[in-house]
Amino acid sequence: MSVVAAAQEIRAEVGKAIIGQENTIEQVLVAVLANGHVLLEGVPGVAKTLLVRSLARALSMDYGRIQFTPDLMPSDVIGTNVFNPKTGDFELRKGPVFVNVLLADEINRTPPKTQAALLESMEERRVTIDGEPHQLPPPFLVFATQNPIDFEGTYPLPEAQQDRFLLKVLIDYPTDTAEIDVLKRHHAGFRPQSLEAAGINPIISVADLEMLQKEVQETTVEDKVFNYIYEIVKATRTSNDILVGASPRAGIALLNCSKAIARLRGREFVIPDDVKELALPVLRHRVILRPEAEVEGLSVDRVLASVINAQVVPR
Repeated sequence: MSVVAAAQEIRAEVGKAIIGQENTIEQVLVAVLANGHVLLEGVPGVAKTLLVRSLARALSMDYGRIQFTPDLMPSDVIGTNVFNPKTGDFELRKGPVFVNVLLADEINRTPPKTQAALLESMEERRVTIDGEPHQLPPPFLVFATQNPIDFEGTYPLPEAQQDRFLLKVLIDYPTDTAEIDVLKRHHAGFRPQSLEAAGINPIISVADLEMLQKEVQETTVEDKVFNYIYEIVKATRTSNDILVGASPRAGIALLNCSKAIARLRGREFVIPDDVKELALPVLRHRVILRPEAEVEGLSVDRVLASVINAQVVPR
């Protein structure tokens, strides 16, 4: 099955639960094909959790959810060794991180120590418990959510952890037509608690997904596209409005996402428009604005859009 065919079927299944949000679904598919994690930001009630659950089911993946709270401990995330008095040995009690798709709900509501428990799992796809490493089941994808307006009792994500997310996807309210359709669907009996009853079926296997990810990696990239990616990333480091620019990891992320979106569009090669389209979600969580820019009311997206548009698009 090609990337285009698989994506069409996955969109159709996820669409049984999620109405509208086509751009959000596409960006999430880009992250899945590029084997990267996603930070989802949106107000409560815009179907962030439902989106991740529906996607995991369509991809035939084990799904787990952690509700991040101020009293959550690292062992509540990765697990711990527990003494068994019957055998006289310690046995591993795996934490909820041992799944294919992990939803870290309201990740900014837990202290940095617990947030950091996800760092190794996100970067290395493994965890270390009492000095012993344990591999996580491949593929391992983290979808973390956070509320953009409620900051009371929250702990902002450290830059190191934000940088582990391939994309930061902003989820807005649905359109008027889409929201009315949501009301009608719920009136007709749709219940988000039961995806089976909604008719969402597994479309591809984990092995199929790994083949699609390999196909994405083999996408052709010309030198002019490599240069374009580099110029965008470099420009974030010299902007007068940006205090901390994007790192080389950001360039790698932009490259991988550009290859994924090219395959979704049915191409075996990347064009500059692919890079430009994904630059904002790849970069918006990897740069820090200068205080003066914030005082002037500039947003990260506005500054980045200006930086991106200032670069010469190769032909």
